[in-house]
Amino acid sequence: MNIRERKKAAEEFYNRWANRGNERQDSQSFWLDLLQNVYGIENPVEYISFEDSIQNMMDKTSFIDGYIEKTKVLIEQKGRDRDLNKGIRQSDGSYLTPFQQALRYSASLPYSKRPRWIITCNFKEFYIYDMEKPNSEPAVVKLENLKNEYYRLEMLVEKTNIQIEKETKVSIKAGELIGKIYDELLKQYKEPENPDTLKSINQLCVRLVFCFYAEDAGLFGKKGILYDYLSEFSARHFRNAIIDLFEVLNTKEDERDPYLDETLARFPYVNGDLFKDTDIEIPQFNERLRELILDNASSGFDWSEISPTIFGAVFESTLNPELRRDGGMHYTSIENIHKVIDPLFLDDLKNELNEIKQYKQPATIRRRAKEFQKKLGSLKFLDPAAGSGNFLTETYLALRKLENEAIKLYMEDNVRLDVENLIQVKLNQFYGIEINDFAVSVAKTALWIAESQMFEETQSIIYANMEFLPLESYTNIVQGNSLEMNWNNVIDKRELDYIIGNPPFVGARLMSEKQTNELKDVFGKLNGVGNLDYVVGWYGKAAQFINQSNIKCAFVSTNSITQGQQVPILWKYLMEEYNIVINFAYRTFNWNSEAIDKAAVHCVIIGFSQVENRDKKIYVSKEQVELANNINGYLLDAPNVFIENRRSAISKVPEMVFGSMPNDGGNLILTPEEKDELIKNYPQSKQVIKRFVGSREYINGIERYCLWIEPKDLNLISNINPIMERIKKVKEHRLNSKRKNTQELAKKPYAFGEIRQPNTHYLIVPRVSSENRRYIPIGYLDKNVIASDAVLIIPNASKYHFAILSSNVHMSWMRTVAGRLKSDYRYSASIVYNNFPWIQLTEEQKEKLTKTADNILKARELYPEMSLADLYNELIMPPELRKAHQDNDRLVMRIYGMDVRITKESDAVEKLFKMYNEMTKNIS
Repeated sequence: MNIRERKKAAEEFYNRWANRGNERQDSQSFWLDLLQNVYGIENPVEYISFEDSIQNMMDKTSFIDGYIEKTKVLIEQKGRDRDLNKGIRQSDGSYLTPFQQALRYSASLPYSKRPRWIITCNFKEFYIYDMEKPNSEPAVVKLENLKNEYYRLEMLVEKTNIQIEKETKVSIKAGELIGKIYDELLKQYKEPENPDTLKSINQLCVRLVFCFYAEDAGLFGKKGILYDYLSEFSARHFRNAIIDLFEVLNTKEDERDPYLDETLARFPYVNGDLFKDTDIEIPQFNERLRELILDNASSGFDWSEISPTIFGAVFESTLNPELRRDGGMHYTSIENIHKVIDPLFLDDLKNELNEIKQYKQPATIRRRAKEFQKKLGSLKFLDPAAGSGNFLTETYLALRKLENEAIKLYMEDNVRLDVENLIQVKLNQFYGIEINDFAVSVAKTALWIAESQMFEETQSIIYANMEFLPLESYTNIVQGNSLEMNWNNVIDKRELDYIIGNPPFVGARLMSEKQTNELKDVFGKLNGVGNLDYVVGWYGKAAQFINQSNIKCAFVSTNSITQGQQVPILWKYLMEEYNIVINFAYRTFNWNSEAIDKAAVHCVIIGFSQVENRDKKIYVSKEQVELANNINGYLLDAPNVFIENRRSAISKVPEMVFGSMPNDGGNLILTPEEKDELIKNYPQSKQVIKRFVGSREYINGIERYCLWIEPKDLNLISNINPIMERIKKVKEHRLNSKRKNTQELAKKPYAFGEIRQPNTHYLIVPRVSSENRRYIPIGYLDKNVIASDAVLIIPNASKYHFAILSSNVHMSWMRTVAGRLKSDYRYSASIVYNNFPWIQLTEEQKEKLTKTADNILKARELYPEMSLADLYNELIMPPELRKAHQDNDRLVMRIYGMDVRITKESDAVEKLFKMYNEMTKNIS
């Protein structure tokens, strides 16, 4: 709706409700009518909830009149005869005003659902309370004045998500159409594999997309002008028609051939360097291409409805051979982009605009709105891994929407506006670095489309015609390797406000040599760089760039940079060398690529700077947000502790070591069938065959065996040919190694390469275990079961050691500090076990722990047919085992001084970090 339509809708709403207002009968109809007919919510029944039940502190059930979760608005509705400033008697005998009543409800809600706004209403007036300023006077809007003050209630509406789903579908469809055109075009080129050909076809497709959009958006003037022009040409002459069109779009009207064909002459000058390059190779067009362009692209599809944020990325992946081989289209969802930009700056800007709307004097509102618009026009953004520009595009759209809201506030029906200088948010505020030249072209085009769409919105607000074309040349997105560039050459850091983006995801072990060298160049002589993911290069560059500035940053990253050995390497460097603080963070969540054949990547989002936010936030999930005093490198509200590799434990506990490593090329390992065959033919071989267990075998109950040969057995095996053959292959395998130590092992080819098998029963801890298990299934094995190096073992471990290691206290520590293999837990002695702070146990505590340990082991024995994988599957975990673990958890928590009723996992880890700090003060 434009301003006139909104005012008319508000006036009609007032006329409908001027003399109505029964609290019981009319409340829901009143709010549904307001949301749908004044504020444009298509399905208000799904948008607002009524009568949500809550439990108050006295354990009594109350009901919230209305709650809008998307905008965090709580509504307390009263009848027409109620004074909103007077107290009303409650069931407990107290007198509360409607606002005080709403505050009581708010206090009973989870933090993530507590309202940003409270509105009390009696059908005649709205009292609007800003909970960022809980002691301030409310803004009051009378129903009769809603026509002129509708904007004060716009916090009811979540504008960010309007039409996103529709735009997404249209954008994907557009990508599919361009994909068909691309495939058919490529067949026409004489050298389709030539890199120059690929550059030409990509540039050609960018130009076609802009033309399709410009026609449907009205930028070319008359609707259908492109179709009318191209339809006059047969396939044989289509190429020349396209070339002529591009030339005209790149030529100013006063510089064109005066005898130019009239149809061509009607096209405007576009500029922006989009059509400047005349050297791109354009092939001949066949009938299929002509049909695709005319019927599917031009006349049969409305390009003006695409989302430039999504389409830019879809377009890039459509025309990128590598991404197409991966299975189709990739894009970052708008929702995920807002996880970065909302807490970084957009939430604050929205709040600032909403606060302006609550001022009572119209002159003050107009003045502050103009100041706010000027501020929007001064902000500058950099995406140093810009890709197809989706983060920059969505940020531009978000700022322009806020700007349009500000314009509405100072524009009156008959006011004269400086139309030429009205729009202050410009594309030249947005900077990017991208290594792929084609992605740079796509990013620029996406931003031009975004600019055009917002231009139309502004025109609809002010009822004036403004000229959009020609485009301004846009050179702020540059091609280059971000990790090798000086960012100051792109933008002076003194002018920059925010750095945003989604840098490349490449694991530490998957980087190319060039990428590894790039990280070394960024971090200099920092030890352990080879253990860092590629994405940290952007953290390092950003920290160096923003040094001694107020610039704030937020990146999407692989979650492994907040786990295991990467934390003490990366975050210690950033926090101690550059005084970096984390101001907000999203803990691990799935970041879907939206490819057809997609694999979920486990990501975090981290907002950081040298400037410390007053309110730090940890987004635990979509629904749960926690306030934090300090966010450390593990994304916990805890001190800046760095859990580093440690060779020995900080507590007096038995040593944890790897199991034995064969280093045999697989020749000392036997399947059950091979074992049976060997014993059948050589019964004496049974003496040197033992059960062999790694993490997978132990957890899933898989049988595997090994040849465990000691010097005393050499005479026995000398006459067993199959074993001797295997030993011979072991020797060859070791001699062929490039490692000198392995070659030395060839002298004893009958034995494992590294032997650490204990002479007593031992505790086994799988090195890798599924993240879906609440507990890593650890246990005891007999000394005759050989543990592989895929597990960790603790010889001489007591039952009370088992109890603590199996507890939720230790598991919460493990989940925080352990590394990951994909998303699975990767337990290590040097990081997890050796750094875990053990309590000094009394004999009585050891006794109690031994009992809870026995109960866990006995509960497992009740189900001999189930593997540990089944026993620890959260969906089918036997009740006896669950209870045994819960009893053990409660005991360990009490021993560690944790209140069982209220301690969350993050609280437990925070306490453990404090213990760790205390215990390691005097340890070098």
